[in-house]
Amino acid sequence: MTESPGSAPVGVILAVDPDRFAEVVDALRRAGLTVTGEQPALGTLSGTVTEDRLPALEAVDGVESMDLERIVQLPPPDSPIQ
Repeated sequence: MTESPGSAPVGVILAVDPDRFAEVVDALRRAGLTVTGEQPALGTLSGTVTEDRLPALEAVDGVESMDLERIVQLPPPDSPIQ
């Protein structure tokens, strides 16, 4: 897959139908997802995709929800405010 100009890769976490996990993961890969982690027993997976492909992932049959990954930066332990 080639990256479109102005379309940065983003991390996503998806909940999918656990009874069709492998089938849905294959469809997500075809829709442009690079899978970075799978939790079949929970029916969840994580991966990266370009922003312009987000609607294609949501449209895959078997996707129950999709969230963008968020990064939280904590202050160092010796900082004055915790």
